[in-house]
Amino acid sequence: MRGSAFDFRVDAFAVAVLRAPIATPVKTSFGVMRDRPAVFLRVTDEAGRHGYGEVWCNFPTVAAEHRARLAQEVVGPLLRTLLPDAEGRIYARLMERLHVLALQSGEWGPLRQVSAGFDAAMHDLAARRAGLPLYRFLDGEGARSRIGAYASGIGPETPGATAKAAAAAGHAAFKVKVGFGRDTDLASLEAMRAAIGAGGTLMADANQGWALDEALARSAEYAAFDLRWLEEPLRADRPLDEWRRLASHAAFPLAAGENVNETDDFEAMMTAGVVGTIQPDLAKWGGVSGCLDVARRALRHGVTYCPHFLGGGVGLVASAHVLAAQGGDGLLEMDVNPNPLRDDLTAALLVVEDGRIMLRDEPGLGLTPDHLFG
Repeated sequence: MRGSAFDFRVDAFAVAVLRAPIATPVKTSFGVMRDRPAVFLRVTDEAGRHGYGEVWCNFPTVAAEHRARLAQEVVGPLLRTLLPDAEGRIYARLMERLHVLALQSGEWGPLRQVSAGFDAAMHDLAARRAGLPLYRFLDGEGARSRIGAYASGIGPETPGATAKAAAAAGHAAFKVKVGFGRDTDLASLEAMRAAIGAGGTLMADANQGWALDEALARSAEYAAFDLRWLEEPLRADRPLDEWRRLASHAAFPLAAGENVNETDDFEAMMTAGVVGTIQPDLAKWGGVSGCLDVARRALRHGVTYCPHFLGGGVGLVASAHVLAAQGGDGLLEMDVNPNPLRDDLTAALLVVEDGRIMLRDEPGLGLTPDHLFG
């Protein structure tokens, strides 16, 4: 990362909160999305150059509007007061200043998410100022322009047909949601394996849906499906001893990270050897700076970094660039459910062929969604 690239201050910022209607709700083990929300951020320097970020806002149903208000009235004005920081530690510096407010209000999640979005926007702007694509700005030597990807968000309704459609669109790895009851979950896994074949790469995501005893039982049954990983079989805050017990019992690696909220907790999970794949979400925690740090730690621990993402196009492209900057063998999560706030922005940027994506070399994220800000 070019240290001098953050020698600027934010002159202005803008917030856009949007909702796109969808025909089929997106189901998880803990809730249903009946539309696709997004909160996009834009930061502007003194020369009028822009950078873009995104804030996680899927749940609860009022999340998008609430986070947009926090961005507009609390975090954005604070960002404008920050002095330049050569290291680009935007997320950490914002959360240091917001710590007492988070304690007082209990709004840890929303404040982290908004700060993460502004961190991503600042990195996009810094990369544009440097005239480099974000992944090369972050790591010019170890970065890879070609990254792996997988089809995600496959629910219990038509898993086999959805997997076949994703394969036709270029995907070679697939993740199905479980946590809807034993029979439904096994039927989904059977349909997925039949659709992608014995050699296809298959993962399952329980979305924190089980206690330890059920996770142990399910993992024993899932051994027949040759999973690359089982994601969030336990709640993110369960003791490491429970994760260790499950990891030693399962015939496949575990994955987690989208609901971990501190660098020390990511480090603890990787050091303890309880996960084979770590999955921070840069729109939910850490932004670019925090997630790149976790990604680099993952390399040192022999853990695969696969960024979590389930939102709009800005955060997805940023996730791709952090993965490329890390230079490892992880996969970019690509939700296959319709989302105009993602698809309209990324159609030309994230083209999947044979399970991989070639990133382009436009400065920053390579997209300019100013039309979203009115």
